[in-house]
Formats: sequence, C-alpha cells, structure tokens
Amino acid sequence: MTALIGEAMRAFGRTLLMAFFVTTVSLSGCFGKEETVVEDIDEYDEFRGYSVVAPIDTGINVYHNHFAMNGTYPDWLLEGLGVTMWCNLTVTGTWSERYESDRELCWDVISSQDIVYFVGTRIIGTTPDDETDIPILDDPSDGHGTAVTGSVLDANPDAVIFFVEGFSDAAVLAAANQPLVDIISTSFGPIGSIPVPGIEDATKVAVVQNGKIHTGASDNTPSPAIQDSTAGPPWSIGISGYAEEDDDQKETMSGSYPDIAADWTQLLPNHDDIDGYHVTSGTSFATPRTAGILSEVLEDLRSKAGDNRSGASGDRNGSLVLPANGIGPIKNSDLREALNLSAWYPSFSSWDPTAGTLPISPVAPCTQVGWGVVNMSNVQPLIDHLDGTSLMPPRPADVVACMNANQEIREAYWSFVG
Repeated sequence: MTALIGEAMRAFGRTLLMAFFVTTVSLSGCFGKEETVVEDIDEYDEFRGYSVVAPIDTGINVYHNHFAMNGTYPDWLLEGLGVTMWCNLTVTGTWSERYESDRELCWDVISSQDIVYFVGTRIIGTTPDDETDIPILDDPSDGHGTAVTGSVLDANPDAVIFFVEGFSDAAVLAAANQPLVDIISTSFGPIGSIPVPGIEDATKVAVVQNGKIHTGASDNTPSPAIQDSTAGPPWSIGISGYAEEDDDQKETMSGSYPDIAADWTQLLPNHDDIDGYHVTSGTSFATPRTAGILSEVLEDLRSKAGDNRSGASGDRNGSLVLPANGIGPIKNSDLREALNLSAWYPSFSSWDPTAGTLPISPVAPCTQVGWGVVNMSNVQPLIDHLDGTSLMPPRPADVVACMNANQEIREAYWSFVG
C-alpha cells in the first residue's frame, strides 16, 4: 500500500483537508489476565445476542464515558478475540492525569503483538503496525478514531468494539482474521478517490474468505466511489453522506454512485477529555454509523435465534446468524440485500437551495446516493425482513438496473486491478 493510502484520512466537513482530533486518556494499570481482579462488577454469564464491530483508525480514547460499560465481558469472548492483556482503568482525575497514572503498567508495555481488554469499557484494542507513539490510545495529534468508534456505539450502544489502530493491510487483516468479528469499518483512503491500490486485498480476505461485512467510506469529494480502494470493491459496502438534519439531501462534498448514503453530521465524543462532545461531519462518520446499524440488526436476530456467538468463519460456515427458531441462516449476501431493499430516496421537495447540498434528483438518484439513504429508521424493517415477519417489497426496476450496472462496473474494474 502506498504512503498516500496508508496515511490519508477521509476529510472532515465539507473540505478536502485531513483533520484528526484526539482524545488522550489514562488507564489505571495493565496486567496479565490471570492477575486481574475486578470487584463490584457483574460479569455477563448469560451473554446473548451480541455483535463485534472492528473500527480501524487512528486510535481511541478509552477513558471517555461514551465507551464505559457496567460489567465485564465473559472469558470465552475475550479468549476468542485473542486477548493477551487486561488494562484496569483509572477512574478519577482528568484524562491526562489518568494517562500518566497508567503509563507504567499499561501504555508503556503494550506491544504490537498484544490484544488488550480495557476493563470497564466496551473496547478490546490492538496496534499491529507498531508505528505509533502510544499503542491503541488516540494521542494529541489524532482523535479521528475516537469519533468513528463513538458513531458505531451511537447506532448500537451494546456493540462489542474490537478496535485496531492503523491504516494498512496489516491493520485490516488483524480484524479480518479474528473469527468473532462481524463488521469491519474503515474511514481512510486515497484523497479524491484516485485509482490507486489500497486496502482492497485485505478487505477481500475479510468479506470473500471470512464472510464478514465491510463498510468503507467514500471520499469527501463528489468523485465516483467505484474506483475508490476503500468504498469501491464489489465486496465492500461503499458509503456516502446525506444532510440528515438539514434538508435530507445529498452532501455535495461526498462520493457519488456509492452503495448507500448515511448520516453525515453527528455529535461525537472528544479526544481530550472524559465527557465532552463535538459536532463533526464527513463520510468518516456516516460509515461507522452504518456499521453500528448492521450490528444492531445482527444482535437482534441472534437473540431471536438463540445464537450466542458471532462472526461467520470457522464452524459457522459463512453464516452471520445460525439457523434456529425459524430464522436464518443469514449470510453477508442476505444482510446486504436487505440493506439495499431498506434504503430510500428523500424527496426533492425538501431541498433548501441555501443549505449547500445537492438536491436528490428524481431521475437516476442512484448515481448520487446508490440504493438510497440508511439511518436508524431502517433498523426495524431490516429485522422484520430478515426474520420473516414482514418482507420488504422489491425496489423499482430502474433502481435495480442502475445498481446492477454499478456492481458490474465494480466487479469488472476490481477484477482487472486484482
């Protein structure tokens, strides 16, 4: 992967500039798992119906209250994710005081070989590239990964987070080869969607070989997403943005002809404190929001099916939800088809010419926002369709033809590139 792709992030807001905001925090100690004692916290002995999402990004502020959990994950889950260390969190003081308190037992001893469980949070994290000043933690020059992960949990507060720091094939493969990971979300790639190699080889392993879902951010320009190495491969779900709280139209600075469009502007956790939030925008956040939505759907379906594990590889034979109680099996293709059916096109009539958005065209809107918009209103229709309660109708023939053409172009392009 070129340095351009490995280091370029999807721009924030409506500009092409790369921006990172970090959250520096502090943990109260890192131990070998067998030495850790956690008091006054109930373990989820009957942990059912969960889903694991793997954001891959700059790092994460594990001290922020947004990621806190009143409990610990069961041993089988931590063992399945390959956890090698437990870091016990310092829970008093500013984030910088907490970080300093935890350096000796946690941050200064984490290596690229470690997978770390941050006790009292929903975060299991790793840094396979070993090219960072502080492993896993979002440091003062970053912050992007904290907001990205916050977006996942806004959509599904119960998601298990397997966070990977990095922008490389190695980072993606760290999640792709984890049997329990369901969904990988990436919000980095080539500026302007220039047609250069990126992480497509690694996301192909995740999806085609291991049956996972990959949500990939299109660029924060109007460039077509088809040739983008993050959003373009046919096995990936490429995501653009729409102005969900303004006029429900397409964001001008957002990739065109993607798979879907999702929430562009969100209120997300800060990088430099334990309880602050800020408003930010971009496909970087529309993408993990979609990952969280799909995670919520999987979690519900697994609960109904009595499926208490995750992932699709190994003895699951490519099934994200194992068949039981009249549900499933549900595979990547089933979830993706349902997502496409659930998407919708906002009405042109809500367009505000002063909002800086592009109106959703009544003619071939698929070239702007793909199958259409997906937000939290799609969750129940997705669940009802996949559990057989209420099937969604087919999309109109012109939409299907437009998106079939999109998929054919992508398959031809990425087959040639590969």
